Amino acid sequence: MLGLVGGATTGLAVVAGVAAAAYAAPSLVGWLPARFGVAPHLHGVGRRGHVAITFDDGPDPASTPAVLAALDQLGWSATFFCLGEMTAAAPSLAAEVVAAGHEVGVHGYVHEGAIRRRPAALADDVCRARDVIAHAAGVVPQWYRPPFGELSLGSWVAASQAGLQLILWSAWGRDWRAEATAESVVGDLRKGVLDGGTILLHDSDCTSSPGSWRNTIAALPLLAEHLDGLGLTVGRLCDHGLAA
Repeated sequence: MLGLVGGATTGLAVVAGVAAAAYAAPSLVGWLPARFGVAPHLHGVGRRGHVAITFDDGPDPASTPAVLAALDQLGWSATFFCLGEMTAAAPSLAAEVVAAGHEVGVHGYVHEGAIRRRPAALADDVCRARDVIAHAAGVVPQWYRPPFGELSLGSWVAASQAGLQLILWSAWGRDWRAEATAESVVGDLRKGVLDGGTILLHDSDCTSSPGSWRNTIAALPLLAEHLDGLGLTVGRLCDHGLAA
């Protein structure tokens, strides 16, 4: 009898392990670099000659206005992936982002990874964030970027239920780090796919090293110089030629 119970327990553990692996498996696709050519649209690889620049974690009254001013000086439009709780705290700032010619996307209501969350809770989080952002900004978002870039089957279901398109990035500046500098941010971006790619930066330090957004802003003119040298234009995801 003990053998049967032990065998059943082992079997259940195996089934649970397989189920967990299946649930998390898509995250492996998300972590593969865009240069490998795996799921290019998921990584934001769109039309050649264009770079989509995106910012996560805002809107933040302490930093987003400074990012908007820096983008205005460069003549760039961007996509801002907003957190629902940050938007609820500063709804007028989300509207200001759109009024300045930028685009808003959904980064979730709270900044929590997808793999450890129940599918129903994740779907509720994404829909709640979409509604808060749409109400504040006055436009319905099109894109969803999971926090940390974590993907799961639940992420796909949540995005589908919310009517959003999943998108990651092809180059990141790692600007959230305490040791980051303007030069390191641009150096890290250059390691990714830029021509036709999607850049990930942050307009808030709510989940990053305090004051890290200052390095992000300082990096933008250096990035502009590099992209100009490559003959690339910069804009929003909605202008990036990504099929729905």
